[in-house]
Order: sequence, then structure tokens, then C-alpha cells
Amino acid sequence: MDVFQKPDLTVGPGSTTAIRDHVKAELAAEGWPFDVKIDQSYDLTVFGVKDDLSFHLQTGNASRAPYDLLKLQHLWSARRIEAAALALPTKQAAASIGSNIASFERIMNELRLFDRTITVPIFLIGFE
Repeated sequence: MDVFQKPDLTVGPGSTTAIRDHVKAELAAEGWPFDVKIDQSYDLTVFGVKDDLSFHLQTGNASRAPYDLLKLQHLWSARRIEAAALALPTKQAAASIGSNIASFERIMNELRLFDRTITVPIFLIGFE
């Protein structure tokens, strides 16, 4: 399974729903549950959690990405996951989607800055 291989899907303006639907379909085929609450007392979710791994997909505004990192950190601190994967468009792909879209490169740099705060092991995935 290669979630990010879909030749007929073009990353660009208005493509985020198609990207999310494709990724969700691929992961659903592998048994992933979606929109998993990080705490039962709050209506805060991540894209998916299976076994001890959380997967999150960010295709929106850059201001949301640090919040996603915080949610993944919470799951790790609560010992609900052992690691996380976060998929984002590359800087070039983000620019083709729209303005101020979260990007792989930006989050990579911010993780370096906050390496003492965000301690969950994270596998970053950049897609185009």
C-alpha cells in the first residue's frame, strides 16, 4: 500500500477534499478508525489511530499545524501511542493548494525549534 501514490489526483486549488478522501479510503482498507478523540471529555480529534500509532493529515492553514502537534503530543504523553505520522504537502505543493498552507518544510523547522516541547516520535511525510 502506498497511500500517496495516485497519479490521477492533482494537488492544487480545491484538491484538499479529494486528498483527504483518498488517504482515508486507503487507510480504511487497512482497518484504521478515523476522527479519534484524543480525550473523551473533549471534542478534539486526530485523523486516525491504529494500535500504538496515530496518523494525522494536514492540508489546511499553517496556523493549525502546531495545534495538531500538540494533540499528537497529548496522545503520546497519555501513553495512548508510541509514535505518530504527520503528512503534509511540500512547500511547493502547499503553494499550489493556496496561501498560508501548512508545509512539510515549515513543520520540520518548527519541530527542530520545539524539540524539547514536542517529544513524541514523529515520522513526517511530505507529498506533492
